[in-house]
Amino acid sequence: MALTPEQVKIIKATVPVLKDHGATITTVFYKNLLEANPELHNIFNTVDQVNGQQPRALAGALFAYATYIDDLGVLAPAVELICQKHASLYVQPGQYDVVATFLLAAMKEVLGDALTPEVHDAWAAAYWQLANIMIKRESDLYVESDNWIDWREFIVDKKTAESDLITSFYLKPVDGKLLPTFLPGQYISLQVFVPELNYLQARQYSLSDRPHSDYYRISVKKEAGLSSSDPATVAHPGYVSNILHDFIKEGDKVRISHPFGDFFLTKGENAHPVVLLSAGVGLTPLISILNTLASSAPNPNRKIHFIHGSHNTSSRAFKDHVKKLSSEYPGLRATYFTTDPSAEDKQGVDYDRLGHVEINKLVANNDLYLDNSNTEYYICGPNNFMTDVQKALKALHVSGDKIKLELFGTGGIATVD
Repeated sequence: MALTPEQVKIIKATVPVLKDHGATITTVFYKNLLEANPELHNIFNTVDQVNGQQPRALAGALFAYATYIDDLGVLAPAVELICQKHASLYVQPGQYDVVATFLLAAMKEVLGDALTPEVHDAWAAAYWQLANIMIKRESDLYVESDNWIDWREFIVDKKTAESDLITSFYLKPVDGKLLPTFLPGQYISLQVFVPELNYLQARQYSLSDRPHSDYYRISVKKEAGLSSSDPATVAHPGYVSNILHDFIKEGDKVRISHPFGDFFLTKGENAHPVVLLSAGVGLTPLISILNTLASSAPNPNRKIHFIHGSHNTSSRAFKDHVKKLSSEYPGLRATYFTTDPSAEDKQGVDYDRLGHVEINKLVANNDLYLDNSNTEYYICGPNNFMTDVQKALKALHVSGDKIKLELFGTGGIATVD
């Protein structure tokens, strides 16, 4: 049921309240929800709970929803991103009822008498307006998933070190059935039991190869510790990434989801240039895109520029692979930035430019192909990196629809665990 005009006014009037109290409301919400429903720990990222990222992300989403309650089209990309992640975690319609109960209760706990019956009813209606949109979209995604609508067992067929921190995992389905294809750039969720927590945890990992019918590949960075602005937070190695690196062996089983995600190579037999910009482990979905372009491009001279930043050569994954592709594919160039070269790293041999990847260090037409208005830019890496690159490209009059960012993590930023 649509909100009444009076309810829309009430929701918009709560924007200042959410700005001031949103993070407190969502922190209380998650605490109470997970205490009463511990089985939901299997869905929510514990690291993002501890470092406050998940409550902040939900607070931001509530603030945006209240702000644009009468123009929800503005939020369509954000809603799609969330629905894709929900589908990869197999969120079910009934769980929206549980969230509604605890979210409204958290609002009452924090706001007290300020949450009048009228405000409560308006937010209940607003919640279900959005929830029904998301339930419908997620239902459609499940229908599109080739009857793969629950976690599926895969065997780790092979582990390959790609750098001093990144390892590739080749995953084959235990049932031996052919795998559905995916759009290059998409991710899977991978779920493992974490003994330290005594429950399951799932993480999203980009598929790092072009589609194959018999295996998927992910390439995972081993995370050293938890990042938190709270000095009381106890740092620890990333739960899932360290389990994968240190304890999961070839022949072991893991559970993964059908591929999902709204960051992917544009379909079509196009010949326009493509620029792939990444930093650190952000190169993984771009390797999937690169491998797809190099294996199936109708025009071998199509311009592709792979631009990547890393601390040094030892931390750079797929360097030999990209070098090999560059020698085989006439239109492909690779440019490497290094922030902290080792004594053995030589500029012009092991890397091209010193420092971080920055648009102002690249030549407009030679490196970025700005002379072609159809050039597409795919960007993946840390939050600041992506926003800086996006801002710089827009300042050069690149159309926003030509800039694609991978924002699959909590709050729209890729999680590092």
